[in-house]
Amino acid sequence: MSNSPLVSYTKLSPNHSGQRTRKIDRITPHCVVGQCSVERLGDIFLPASREASCNYGIGADGHVGMYVEEKNRSWCSSSNANDQRAVTIECASDGAEPYAFRDVVYQSLITLCVDICKRNGKTKLLWLEDKDKTLAYTPAPDEMVLTVHRWFANKSCPGNWMYARMGDLAEKVTAQLSTGTDEEDDDMDINKFKELWREMRKELQDNDASAYSEEARKWAVDNGIIRGGNSDEFNGMWEDMMTREQLVTVLYRFAQKFGLS
Repeated sequence: MSNSPLVSYTKLSPNHSGQRTRKIDRITPHCVVGQCSVERLGDIFLPASREASCNYGIGADGHVGMYVEEKNRSWCSSSNANDQRAVTIECASDGAEPYAFRDVVYQSLITLCVDICKRNGKTKLLWLEDKDKTLAYTPAPDEMVLTVHRWFANKSCPGNWMYARMGDLAEKVTAQLSTGTDEEDDDMDINKFKELWREMRKELQDNDASAYSEEARKWAVDNGIIRGGNSDEFNGMWEDMMTREQLVTVLYRFAQKFGLS
């Protein structure tokens, strides 16, 4: 289980339960109740006396911090059952209801959720709105489900601003996941692959090569071991790949040159 490459700041908290007992199939966004930086969030969750943590945090500038590795269960949602399955994300917010996020924070949340879904093999993020329906729902292998802290404790979290946008978050993340899938399928098209392969080989089939091999290359050319391409102008294609057919030809020329054949 990997961590997000979007993380720009890490300060691991001791406040977690160790490795998860369930596979990740939920994401739980939270509001910090303050326009905190990722560094400040790290300080908040560092003392063991705090008895709280989260997997990731998004600072007021949109930067992403990590405080509990994704493989471990954080102490974030007042629910062991939820936190065993959920990646928890604290988001910088205003200090009073509706605890609004800055746009840069919300956009970062979308990007982070896309990344979490991709790395965990999910192609859809669902918001089912109703607590009972969500907790009774068994996600398909490619589905991730959104949950909220207020379902497990007498709190407003993630605040009314974010709660009203949970459906939008699910839609935007799923749309980006679908786009990514389409692009990947296009890249795997055999004709596209052949075209890219030809372009790559064109870039390799010239006389450019590293300086460290200059003496060896000159020796091979002077002794007829490498004779270049079929054109009048010598081209050793030094950085191109070698087939087994070419390999045995080079070995045969070497053997002939030194009387080994």
